[in-house]
Amino acid sequence: MVPMTAHTLRPEPMGEDIPTIRMHLWLETKEGLFFGMGRAMLLAKIAEHGSIKKAADVLGMSYRAAWGKIKKSEQVLGIKLIVQSGSKREGHALTESGKMLMEQFLLWFDEVEKEALKKAATIFPWPLQSYRDRSRK
Repeated sequence: MVPMTAHTLRPEPMGEDIPTIRMHLWLETKEGLFFGMGRAMLLAKIAEHGSIKKAADVLGMSYRAAWGKIKKSEQVLGIKLIVQSGSKREGHALTESGKMLMEQFLLWFDEVEKEALKKAATIFPWPLQSYRDRSRK
């Protein structure tokens, strides 16, 4: 069997179907995952909608799952990520810690993805795109 190298891969363009880099990055402890892209998106949607329920609906998850993910992260980190906005009917907002964690995670993810794209460009003979670039099309 001949080992596959970049030279044996098809170097011709793939038309509109440009390969997309997909990455899974998360933070965990012995207790398990406590923050990743899903939780960053959940916090972003809570900030946007002011509601865990609306955020969960937009992301296709149950309220209970969304609440559980937030509580798990808060437990592991020892900080609050969200707070109730006024009365129960007014929803939730991100704490400064929640906002910072979300923003810093997204920044880290973007930086890692940029480096992965650069490295992939030196290894593979075809163009590649980021998941966000693909999503914008």
